[in-house]
Amino acid sequence: MLGVLNSVIESYAEGSRERDATELAQLALLYIRNGGKVEDFARFRKDCVDTSFTVEVSHEFSTREEADAWLASGKAVHRERIKIAGKGFMVVQLPGRQTLIDRPLPEELRTAEWMDDSE
Repeated sequence: MLGVLNSVIESYAEGSRERDATELAQLALLYIRNGGKVEDFARFRKDCVDTSFTVEVSHEFSTREEADAWLASGKAVHRERIKIAGKGFMVVQLPGRQTLIDRPLPEELRTAEWMDDSE
């Protein structure tokens, strides 16, 4: 990959944004290699390109009211993922309180509702 980046770097003018960005990418790869993090990077890359990832859902609720009661119980943990009526949510710690925010799950993102949404 470093050799490929050399040829790309040489194809851009000295001082161009493209050349600077490609040189930075090459330096990042050297940093990973010299720091002994090649295996870590390979796992990270696999996780980034693997579209079959899953999200662990800790609890499922039929209604928002049930989820809010659970949240009020004090058992919820910041960034915990839950389902309410089949939709994904995440617990978020705000100053002085916790709340739930919409966070679609991977299976939701593969539905027509999300695939056809141009916004």
